[in-house]
Amino acid sequence: MNFNKKDRIEIFENAISWIVVLAMFIYGGAKLFQFDGATEIDKAVNEMTGMELMWAFYGYSKSFAITLGVFEIIGGILILIKKTRIIGCLFTSTILVNVIFQDIYFGVHLGALKAAILYQLMILIILWLNKEKLINSIKMLLKTEKTERKKAKFFLKTLIAFGIFFVLRILEYFITIKW
Repeated sequence: MNFNKKDRIEIFENAISWIVVLAMFIYGGAKLFQFDGATEIDKAVNEMTGMELMWAFYGYSKSFAITLGVFEIIGGILILIKKTRIIGCLFTSTILVNVIFQDIYFGVHLGALKAAILYQLMILIILWLNKEKLINSIKMLLKTEKTERKKAKFFLKTLIAFGIFFVLRILEYFITIKW
Protein backbone atom coordinates (compact mmCIF):
# COMPACT_ATOMS: atom_id res chain seq x y z
CA MET A 1 0.00 0.00 0.00
CA ASN A 2 1.11 3.50 -0.74
CA PHE A 3 0.00 6.16 1.73
CA ASN A 4 0.16 9.84 0.94
CA LYS A 5 1.20 12.44 3.51
CA LYS A 6 -2.40 13.21 4.53
CA ASP A 7 -3.09 9.50 5.17
CA ARG A 8 0.07 9.10 7.25
CA ILE A 9 -0.80 12.15 9.37
CA GLU A 10 -4.33 10.83 9.95
CA ILE A 11 -2.98 7.40 10.95
CA PHE A 12 -0.51 9.07 13.34
CA GLU A 13 -3.23 11.28 14.83
CA ASN A 14 -5.56 8.31 15.33
CA ALA A 15 -2.79 6.25 16.90
CA ILE A 16 -1.84 8.85 19.50
CA SER A 17 -5.53 9.62 20.08
CA TRP A 18 -6.21 5.98 20.87
CA ILE A 19 -3.27 5.87 23.28
CA VAL A 20 -4.66 8.87 25.18
CA VAL A 21 -8.19 7.42 25.06
CA LEU A 22 -7.01 4.09 26.46
CA ALA A 23 -5.10 5.87 29.24
CA MET A 24 -8.14 8.00 30.15
CA PHE A 25 -10.34 4.90 30.27
CA ILE A 26 -7.83 3.09 32.49
CA TYR A 27 -7.25 6.03 34.85
CA GLY A 28 -10.95 6.89 34.93
CA GLY A 29 -12.00 3.33 35.64
CA ALA A 30 -9.29 2.94 38.29
CA LYS A 31 -10.87 5.76 40.30
CA LEU A 32 -13.49 3.24 41.46
CA PHE A 33 -10.92 1.62 43.75
CA GLN A 34 -7.71 3.68 43.46
CA PHE A 35 -8.09 5.57 46.74
CA ASP A 36 -9.68 2.82 48.86
CA GLY A 37 -8.07 2.80 52.28
CA ALA A 38 -6.20 6.03 51.59
CA THR A 39 -7.65 7.69 54.68
CA GLU A 40 -6.42 4.90 56.98
CA ILE A 41 -3.10 6.57 57.75
CA ASP A 42 -1.72 6.41 61.29
CA LYS A 43 0.11 9.74 61.03
CA ALA A 44 -0.62 13.31 61.94
CA VAL A 45 -1.12 15.64 58.99
CA ASN A 46 2.22 17.36 59.61
CA GLU A 47 3.96 13.97 59.48
CA MET A 48 2.51 12.94 56.12
CA THR A 49 4.31 13.20 52.83
CA GLY A 50 2.65 15.31 50.18
CA MET A 51 1.51 12.21 48.34
CA GLU A 52 0.00 10.66 51.48
CA LEU A 53 -1.85 13.89 52.17
CA MET A 54 -3.17 14.10 48.62
CA TRP A 55 -4.28 10.46 48.62
CA ALA A 56 -6.00 10.89 51.98
CA PHE A 57 -7.82 13.92 50.54
CA TYR A 58 -9.02 11.94 47.51
CA GLY A 59 -9.78 8.89 49.63
CA TYR A 60 -11.97 10.91 51.98
CA SER A 61 -14.72 11.22 49.37
CA LYS A 62 -15.31 8.21 47.13
CA SER A 63 -17.87 10.20 45.13
CA PHE A 64 -15.30 12.92 44.39
CA ALA A 65 -12.78 10.38 43.07
CA ILE A 66 -15.49 8.70 40.97
CA THR A 67 -16.53 12.10 39.56
CA LEU A 68 -12.94 12.70 38.46
CA GLY A 69 -12.86 9.25 36.89
CA VAL A 70 -16.10 9.94 35.01
CA PHE A 71 -14.59 13.18 33.67
CA GLU A 72 -11.50 11.29 32.49
CA ILE A 73 -13.69 8.75 30.70
CA ILE A 74 -15.83 11.51 29.14
CA GLY A 75 -12.65 13.18 27.89
CA GLY A 76 -11.52 9.87 26.39
CA ILE A 77 -14.85 9.36 24.64
CA LEU A 78 -14.75 12.89 23.21
CA ILE A 79 -11.22 12.31 21.87
CA LEU A 80 -12.22 8.95 20.41
CA ILE A 81 -14.93 10.52 18.24
CA LYS A 82 -13.32 12.44 15.36
CA LYS A 83 -16.01 15.18 15.33
CA THR A 84 -15.53 15.95 19.04
CA ARG A 85 -11.77 15.35 19.20
CA ILE A 86 -10.75 19.02 19.60
CA ILE A 87 -13.29 19.58 22.39
CA GLY A 88 -12.14 16.32 23.99
CA CYS A 89 -8.51 17.42 23.84
CA LEU A 90 -9.29 20.76 25.46
CA PHE A 91 -11.51 19.10 28.09
CA THR A 92 -8.94 16.40 28.88
CA SER A 93 -6.13 18.97 29.00
CA THR A 94 -7.82 20.68 31.94
CA ILE A 95 -7.81 17.37 33.79
CA LEU A 96 -4.23 16.45 32.86
CA VAL A 97 -2.78 19.86 33.69
CA ASN A 98 -4.40 19.57 37.12
CA VAL A 99 -2.93 16.07 37.53
CA ILE A 100 0.52 17.28 36.45
CA PHE A 101 0.51 20.16 38.92
CA GLN A 102 -0.70 17.90 41.73
CA ASP A 103 1.99 15.35 40.90
CA ILE A 104 4.62 18.09 41.04
CA TYR A 105 3.45 19.94 44.13
CA PHE A 106 2.52 16.86 46.18
CA GLY A 107 5.58 14.83 45.21
CA VAL A 108 3.77 11.96 43.51
CA HIS A 109 5.94 9.25 41.98
CA LEU A 110 7.96 10.44 39.00
CA GLY A 111 6.53 7.70 36.77
CA ALA A 112 2.99 9.04 37.23
CA LEU A 113 4.17 12.56 36.42
CA LYS A 114 6.00 11.41 33.30
CA ALA A 115 2.91 9.53 32.10
CA ALA A 116 0.64 12.55 32.59
CA ILE A 117 3.13 14.80 30.75
CA LEU A 118 3.38 12.28 27.91
CA TYR A 119 -0.41 12.16 27.49
CA GLN A 120 -0.61 15.96 27.61
CA LEU A 121 2.11 16.23 24.97
CA MET A 122 0.16 13.81 22.78
CA ILE A 123 -2.92 16.00 23.17
CA LEU A 124 -0.90 19.06 22.19
CA ILE A 125 0.28 17.18 19.08
CA ILE A 126 -3.34 16.32 18.21
CA LEU A 127 -4.32 19.97 18.63
CA TRP A 128 -1.36 21.03 16.49
CA LEU A 129 -2.38 18.61 13.75
CA ASN A 130 -5.86 20.18 13.89
CA LYS A 131 -4.72 23.78 14.32
CA GLU A 132 -6.72 25.08 11.35
CA LYS A 133 -9.94 23.56 12.70
CA LEU A 134 -9.10 24.89 16.17
CA ILE A 135 -8.44 28.41 14.89
CA ASN A 136 -11.61 28.35 12.78
CA SER A 137 -13.60 27.16 15.80
CA ILE A 138 -12.22 29.98 17.92
CA LYS A 139 -13.05 32.48 15.18
CA MET A 140 -16.61 31.17 14.98
CA LEU A 141 -17.01 31.49 18.74
CA LEU A 142 -15.73 35.05 18.69
CA LYS A 143 -17.48 36.07 15.49
CA THR A 144 -18.20 39.76 15.25
CA GLU A 145 -17.25 41.98 12.34
CA LYS A 146 -14.68 44.36 13.87
CA THR A 147 -13.31 42.48 16.85
CA GLU A 148 -13.06 38.96 15.46
CA ARG A 149 -9.35 39.09 14.70
CA LYS A 150 -8.45 40.99 17.87
CA LYS A 151 -10.29 38.49 20.07
CA ALA A 152 -8.86 35.50 18.21
CA LYS A 153 -5.34 36.91 18.47
CA PHE A 154 -5.82 37.67 22.17
CA PHE A 155 -7.13 34.16 22.79
CA LEU A 156 -4.25 32.56 20.91
CA LYS A 157 -1.68 34.76 22.67
CA THR A 158 -3.20 33.82 26.02
CA LEU A 159 -3.16 30.15 25.06
CA ILE A 160 0.49 30.43 23.96
CA ALA A 161 1.42 32.30 27.16
CA PHE A 162 -0.23 29.60 29.25
CA GLY A 163 1.59 26.94 27.24
CA ILE A 164 4.94 28.66 27.76
CA PHE A 165 4.23 29.06 31.50
CA PHE A 166 3.29 25.39 31.71
CA VAL A 167 6.44 24.24 29.90
CA LEU A 168 8.64 26.50 32.05
CA ARG A 169 7.09 25.13 35.26
CA ILE A 170 7.72 21.57 34.08
CA LEU A 171 11.30 22.41 33.10
CA GLU A 172 11.85 24.12 36.46
CA TYR A 173 10.64 21.01 38.21
CA PHE A 174 12.90 18.69 36.23
CA ILE A 175 15.90 20.97 36.75
CA THR A 176 15.43 20.97 40.54
CA ILE A 177 14.58 17.28 40.91
CA LYS A 178 17.20 15.00 42.38
CA TRP A 179 17.39 11.98 40.10
